[in-house]
Amino acid sequence: MSYLNLENLSKSFKDDKVILNLNAKIDKGEFFVVFGPSGSGKTVLLRLLSGIMLLDNGEIEMDSQVINEFQPEERDISMAFQNFALYPHMKAYDNIASPLRADNKNIPDDEIDQKVKEVASLLKIEHVLNQFPKELSNGQKQRTSLARSLISKPSVVLLDDPLRNVDAKIRFEMRLELPRVLKEFNTTVIYVTQDFREAMALGDRIAVLYDGKFNDINSPKNIYQNPSSLTTAKLFGDPTINNFDANIKKQNDFVHVDVKGEQFKLKRKTDIQDGDCIIGIRPEDIILSNEPSENSIEVEFRTKTPLNLRIVFLVRLNNGLEFLCSTTEEESQLIDENKKMYISFLDEKSHFFDKETKRNLE
Repeated sequence: MSYLNLENLSKSFKDDKVILNLNAKIDKGEFFVVFGPSGSGKTVLLRLLSGIMLLDNGEIEMDSQVINEFQPEERDISMAFQNFALYPHMKAYDNIASPLRADNKNIPDDEIDQKVKEVASLLKIEHVLNQFPKELSNGQKQRTSLARSLISKPSVVLLDDPLRNVDAKIRFEMRLELPRVLKEFNTTVIYVTQDFREAMALGDRIAVLYDGKFNDINSPKNIYQNPSSLTTAKLFGDPTINNFDANIKKQNDFVHVDVKGEQFKLKRKTDIQDGDCIIGIRPEDIILSNEPSENSIEVEFRTKTPLNLRIVFLVRLNNGLEFLCSTTEEESQLIDENKKMYISFLDEKSHFFDKETKRNLE
């Protein structure tokens, strides 16, 4: 049984249908990442789960109990906001302690002190507990906000793009530390981000949100290697996936491709029908060389640029179709752009999408 069930959730603002029949089943202790472009409704979804906003339709079931009518403080769900939302008049210590004091549980001061120091130690902010938010760096604010959301050990923690406002070094460190810290609390995490690298680094599973619903829910590896649609495929990868209209015909272990008169073969087993489709090939799945091979195509060199410790080449076929090819720096040094250049494709690495719906035909 899943711990958190989201069934047909919907939320509109006048004519703007932000969330539309959204469904998911989330396990206890899972690190569940909600990924999508800006404006896709990620923060709205968190507010619906926390009770800050009310659903138009649907059910939120937590531990076999429907919680739609529960007030935020009754849901055993905590939320850390993108903008930190710390109380400016309180020191970091009191910000972290505030959920325990607000619950009216009459928790003794020494117990609160123990819990604050415990969570501060886990997040490595013991040295800033006596400082006000204005005295903290963004990284320290982010950790203080996270400590506040964890101190009461909620069953579910909602994290709204918490690393967006911190610098690259802190972001990298927290990608390593967050899973460790959250495991200590045995809590279920719903983590929102619009950074596909962050989603793939952190998530047990990723839910891809656009058009008001989750279009993919899968492991990071499967989302990347087997996207359900061209839309999802384009959201993952830098540079983005190459895609082009083509006519295909299968023959033995090969797919024969015709792109505006340019013909080549892909070594690919597939059950899809012959005909028109969109082919997607990721830049790292293209082999670039100065030497022709059995299934290679001659291309014209256009330009190259470094990107994320790799070198990206832009090349063009005779009919004008352009490809982005991603190579390691070592591989790029073996390629002479002043000589003839050829591309070929890694076996079994291409994707076929429907021209109308953009859905993956496999």
